[in-house]
Amino acid sequence: MAQVVDTSDFYNGLKFKWQDSVWEVLDFQHHKMGRGGATVKTKVKNLFTGSIVETSFRSGERFERIIFDEKPAQYLYQEGDGYVFMDLDSYDQISLSKAILGDAVLFLKDNLDVNLEMYEGKVMTIELPKSVELKVVRTDPGFKGDTVSGSGKPAILETGLTISVPMFINEGEVVVVDTRTSQYIERAKK
Repeated sequence: MAQVVDTSDFYNGLKFKWQDSVWEVLDFQHHKMGRGGATVKTKVKNLFTGSIVETSFRSGERFERIIFDEKPAQYLYQEGDGYVFMDLDSYDQISLSKAILGDAVLFLKDNLDVNLEMYEGKVMTIELPKSVELKVVRTDPGFKGDTVSGSGKPAILETGLTISVPMFINEGEVVVVDTRTSQYIERAKK
């Protein structure tokens, strides 16, 4: 039996069926307009094509919720435009494009364990761990006395991701990054 959701159930990451495709909510805002009905302005990603669309739905509009099957996998390497994963159950190798993976490629490093999210036997996207450890490859050196709380500096990580780190972080150090927000969490434990 299909699970039905309406616009009041929207949250970032919700997957639903619309226009004969599967979509993921990236962002949404409820808007109440005077005497008219409320609307929900959304930014959604088509999981078949990778395209991102901004659209509005009437408040209360209903959709079929999609729940993916998950398969454990491990990221192996990048080959051309493809990112190669190994299914940990069957040991098959699966190559996924950047269009499918989106910004997740900024967190991929060799041997990272992920979940392949499947719909009707096809990989739609991957689920990353909540945090990953990445090496800082470029950042300005910190200076003694730069300890103002809340201040930070940009750092480029080994995957190409740029984040803000505290002033005491130097090149070559490994930091823990939240994969949902792309924010620095802490210096990695040695």
